[in-house]
Amino acid sequence: MEESSVPEVSTRSAGVRYGLILAGVAIVYFLALTFANVDTTEGIGHWGNIVFYIVAIYLAQKYFMENGDGFMSFGQGMSITFWAGLVCSAIYSAFFYVYLKFIDVSFVETIKQKQIEKMQEQGMSDEQIDQAMSIASNFMTPEVMLFFALVGGVIFIVIVGLIVTIFTQRRSPEASM
Repeated sequence: MEESSVPEVSTRSAGVRYGLILAGVAIVYFLALTFANVDTTEGIGHWGNIVFYIVAIYLAQKYFMENGDGFMSFGQGMSITFWAGLVCSAIYSAFFYVYLKFIDVSFVETIKQKQIEKMQEQGMSDEQIDQAMSIASNFMTPEVMLFFALVGGVIFIVIVGLIVTIFTQRRSPEASM
């Protein structure tokens, strides 16, 4: 009997591997858009991230199946997604915090100014805009944005992963019996 010296891939190791890759891609993408002066909250800035999430989750699950027994339950797919989302969100959130706090301290002010312009386009009065911005300002500190980027990132990636996993799961015939 010959035993394989290559350990089987776990859901955590596949998720962590692709979470690291996704974090790197997300940081490079953010910096590229920021330096190109493209809005990262809508349009290509927003939709591009979703495409990266879908591709990374698919590749992580494919990696798991190819390096395992060729099968993946829905639960295993979601475990991979969770780990990828946690690792990616933790790294990206830490990067984003450093970026806001030390590299581009005017970034938050730029976001606030864009929000004011949108509210003016919607016909809001100066009083309504001031009231909305005084509330929003409480949530636009680097520390609060760090928290929301971490928690929101994990939740959003898990939601995307739910959809991807529906299509990528491959049940073992033995599990059906």
